[in-house]
Amino acid sequence: MAQYELTTRPRVSRATASGQAGPRLRLFGVFRLECVDGARDVPVNEQRLLAYLGLHKRASRTVVAGALWPDVTEERAHGSLRTALWRLRRARQPVVGSDGDTLCLADGVSVDVDAFTEVALGLVTSGHALGDDPPSLDLLDGGELLPGWDEEWILFERERLRQLRLHSLESLSALLAGNGQYALALEAALMCVTIEPLRESAHRALVAVHLAENNVVEAIRRYEAFRRLLDEDLGLEPSAQFTGMLPRWGSQPRPGAL
Repeated sequence: MAQYELTTRPRVSRATASGQAGPRLRLFGVFRLECVDGARDVPVNEQRLLAYLGLHKRASRTVVAGALWPDVTEERAHGSLRTALWRLRRARQPVVGSDGDTLCLADGVSVDVDAFTEVALGLVTSGHALGDDPPSLDLLDGGELLPGWDEEWILFERERLRQLRLHSLESLSALLAGNGQYALALEAALMCVTIEPLRESAHRALVAVHLAENNVVEAIRRYEAFRRLLDEDLGLEPSAQFTGMLPRWGSQPRPGAL
């Protein structure tokens, strides 16, 4: 079986025509554009343009202008877009390209969201086995998408990526546990619980790892901790599916906390 290593594996950017590594656009956590000569200072409007193209890949000038400047006239929105494009294209390494009326990121620009999405979708669709080159946990722990940005087009993508992150961590925990790599399986499940403490499926993933190790007491403690949290915050009980993971409780009164 392939062994999983909790190490950082830098994503290799596509090369530019000159052979240099292309610019890297980071949208998880603080916005950051990294070029060959280091991080680049990008004004706010240009940040928004790059973020939009990084998430949507390609869009017409009219669509981009309307999304980024929705509260002004179409003429002013297009003017702001032209100014942002002019500023970005003055740089040593261009980061925006165009195909007629369509805008996109320039060839060679890599985006951290793309690397994350590739890894996460690979995990949730992998079935029951890890590949020969499994991902490292750091790729699934990149933080929130552009925290503090409140545009509608950001809010949707932020929630989509958050849900994908949660599902991929649960899948990774199950795959690692099935591979006998319990410590890393616990790490993935705990990361998921940290992101969303009231998510039952994350707690089930954690309990499943404890049970796979025959650590029944740890499993009971985790179940009881979640039961109390759910009752205190929402006045709800864990699902029958969760309770049924501990078969000896199925036909007996619910145990007290250990």
